Amino acid sequence: MNFNKLPFMLACILGAVLLGCKPTKDQAPNIILFLVDDMGWQDTSVPFWHEKTPYNERYQTPGMERLASEGMIFTQAYANSVCSPTRVSLMSGMNAARHRVTNWTLRRNASVDATDSILSYPQWNVNGLQPTDSIERSTHATMLPQLLKDHGYFTIHCGKAHFGAMTTPSANPLNCGFDVNIAGHAGGGIGSYLGEKNFGNAQKGAHTEPWGVPGLEQYHGDSIFITEALTLEAKKALDSARASNKPFFLYMAHYAIHIPLNADKRFYQKYIDQGLPVPEAKYASMIEAMDKSLIDLMDYLDTNNLSDNTIILFMSDNGGFSLRPRAGELHTHNSPLQSGKGSAYEGGIREPMIVKWPGQVKQNTSCNDYLIIEDFFPSILEMAGIKNYTTPQTVDGQSFVPMLLNQGSSTEGRDLFWHFPNNWGPTGPGIGATSTIRSGDWKLIYYYANQNFELFNITEDIGEQHNLANTKPEKVLELTKKLGEYLRSVDAQRPTIKASGKKAPWPDQV
Repeated sequence: MNFNKLPFMLACILGAVLLGCKPTKDQAPNIILFLVDDMGWQDTSVPFWHEKTPYNERYQTPGMERLASEGMIFTQAYANSVCSPTRVSLMSGMNAARHRVTNWTLRRNASVDATDSILSYPQWNVNGLQPTDSIERSTHATMLPQLLKDHGYFTIHCGKAHFGAMTTPSANPLNCGFDVNIAGHAGGGIGSYLGEKNFGNAQKGAHTEPWGVPGLEQYHGDSIFITEALTLEAKKALDSARASNKPFFLYMAHYAIHIPLNADKRFYQKYIDQGLPVPEAKYASMIEAMDKSLIDLMDYLDTNNLSDNTIILFMSDNGGFSLRPRAGELHTHNSPLQSGKGSAYEGGIREPMIVKWPGQVKQNTSCNDYLIIEDFFPSILEMAGIKNYTTPQTVDGQSFVPMLLNQGSSTEGRDLFWHFPNNWGPTGPGIGATSTIRSGDWKLIYYYANQNFELFNITEDIGEQHNLANTKPEKVLELTKKLGEYLRSVDAQRPTIKASGKKAPWPDQV
């Protein structure tokens, strides 16, 4: 050792401690997974298409613009059409047909399926995703945060959890691999975004199930919007993570922009001044509030010299809500995509996705290859450098890291599958008990109630306006065979036809 250089070395070490170290190659990256609730493909000023649309002009999301300029956008990122199936796939890497949490969860052993005159619905896993195999009607898995925690990460949950039904272990994110839980519980909705209304709790300082948000009592009675409160608490948790000297995983899962429509006063008036109807001005203010949270977290990283070693992934859990109380024509709020949340059409499943990975992902780039929500599980583990892990569940997801690094695509030769043998409740285009396959440019939807098919070329017809099932029977045959074989291979569930008492046929048996 050269002792003449010791003072200089000590000075460098001290400077690094005081100012924040630049990451070395063997440091595990910090990870922020920023998940928005019910955010549609068009609910942003960032265009995820080859052209800007009127909705891209309406909404103001400078944080997303900034993130996109520093990373890669994905134009064909898919989730499931409602929230719980997506969140279970995200946390387990399983496709919904396999994990059987095919509708949204709430109360233990209670289905939320609406009644129907034609179909009755299967005994799906109403209790959600669980860290143990002892819970009835649930799927058991080692969850993403648990694997990250087991490999040295400080894990933070902030916002909406909705992993499992009330009174089950996963109703509490602390049982799912998180070191910190901020405001997460079994409920998937929110009574109010407003601190003045105690975030949906009946009394100040108390928690009212199922729609009151727990854990933010210090803000009850305040004028603060919950999106801001969650961001403040997330930054406090990040301070704790920094003190732990561990890499952190922040799952920033906003309750926004799920209904009810509440105005964030910081942004609301300007949208009224632009002439938007009151419901749409409220909705736009909620989007911008969510985006401000993203800005605040990115600023936090910059201030604390963390940006260079922090991956940010931005995603939504299903398509944008396009029913009342939205103003205007229903099922059009995700145009040019058809329909919205709950639908098998693109408006129900195609999401805005952005990934920033400093030093790895080329800035201001885009990827047009398709992927699906269960792909986040193996991708995040690969990005974290975690290779040797075992899980009780079969992981269906495929890593999109090669696409991030421009080293190949997982799209070629791969089919995507959606399975919803349920009744969400609302009616509208593409809403119902369905199974769907995306294979290259082609997408086939099978409706269990009437055993009908719809076939679209998504590349040529993104709005799914031209059903080609009758003119391309050979393509229908090819895709129904693939879809039927896949569903049987994962032991997928089917509705029952009430008139006959028999299971609805598989798509390749019609």
